[in-house]
Formats: sequence, structure tokens, C-alpha cells
Amino acid sequence: MRWVGAIARRALWRAAFACSGGLEVEGPVPEGPCVLVANHSSHADTAALLAALPARLRPRVAAAADYWFAGPLRSFVCRTLVSGFPVRRGGGGSADLAAAVRLLEQGRVLVVYPEGTRSRDGRVAEFRTGAARLAEAADVPIVPVLLRGTGQVLPVHGRLRRARVRVRFFAPVQDLRAAHTLLTAPHPPLDPTPETAVHIRSALSATREPGTADVRRSPSLQSLQKEEMS
Repeated sequence: MRWVGAIARRALWRAAFACSGGLEVEGPVPEGPCVLVANHSSHADTAALLAALPARLRPRVAAAADYWFAGPLRSFVCRTLVSGFPVRRGGGGSADLAAAVRLLEQGRVLVVYPEGTRSRDGRVAEFRTGAARLAEAADVPIVPVLLRGTGQVLPVHGRLRRARVRVRFFAPVQDLRAAHTLLTAPHPPLDPTPETAVHIRSALSATREPGTADVRRSPSLQSLQKEEMS
């Protein structure tokens, strides 16, 4: 019975995408609890992820408290249609995510958009550290997800259109730097080859300041990412 809501949401969004251009899912879909980090350009992003993920994982979605939980109607829509929970963007967001550790301990998947807001130009912005802190606290992997086409289906401040959406899951990574590298690569591999892995490690090493710790292992890293939106 605990899967009923997740099953209904998955069926709803799969039907919606079937009517709006189709949905393609690629890569290794998660089989257990993890923190999904995805690029964010549209409100359709969450619908695409819920349509792609297995209902048995009962995914929950970190949603902007100032937007989705500012009033009773939006709050109801967010909780009911996407199983969202509020995360503050103006301070306190890290604490909100930390409280979500119990959801991961229940075997669920948590969706986090580490950019903190929708992209207006399609580029992936810097990642905040909350997702890494959450993954570390719950001792679960970080799984990058690349979304394509959602910005065409539902542009920021735009109307619904028909377009094909692609959801591309990657193998788990150890930190947000690697996730960001994968999501910004021109043609990122689903499961990096040894050669690609070396390239990624080199890219990360080149951008890492001396003495800086791994963001997946250290929740205090601030030299790479923004702590909170001011």
C-alpha cells in the first residue's frame, strides 16, 4: 500500500509524456536509495524523473519552499503530484536536506537540483553543497541525471509544447565535482570508460585548490560551490 502514491504518480507522468512527444530513458536506473542530482531548466524536470524512476523507490523531491510552499494550493499540488518536500533557498536549506536523511534510510530516492533554481539559458550553473552533505550523512551514492527536452516541453515562463524528453542516468559518482563534469560534458558517457574516468579526474584535479577536500566526503567544502542563496 505504501507504493500506491508512487505508482499513481509514475503512471500519471508517463501518460502525460506519451501525449506530449514521448519519453526516453537511458543508462543504469537506480536500484536502491541514493541522491539524484539533475540539471534543472523546467518544471517538467521533476515529472520526467518520476516517470523514469521505479515506483518501488518511492522518490521524494526537494522543492523550493518559497515557491512551491508559499500557499496552500501550490503546496497541495507539489506534495500530491510530485511528492515534494520544502527546502529553503534563502538560508536553512542545508538543514532542511539534513532532515531528509530519514527518507533515504527508508530506502527511498531523493531528487535534488543542486543549482537551486531553473536555468534560463540551458547552461548548468554551479552546484551547492547540500546534496553532497545529504549523501554523506545517509551514506548513499550520488547519481547524476541528465535531462534533455524538458525546457522545450515547458519553458520558463512559457506554455506547454510537444517535444521528446530524454532522461539519462549515470553510474554513481563520489562527489559533486564529478557529477557537474558529467552533466556539462558535450557527450557524457553513461558509464565512464577508464580513459574518460582519467579525463574527469584530471579535470577535477586541475580545478581543485591545494588542500581542498572532496565535496562528497566533506560537507564543509565552500571553495567550489555556493553555500546558500543570499
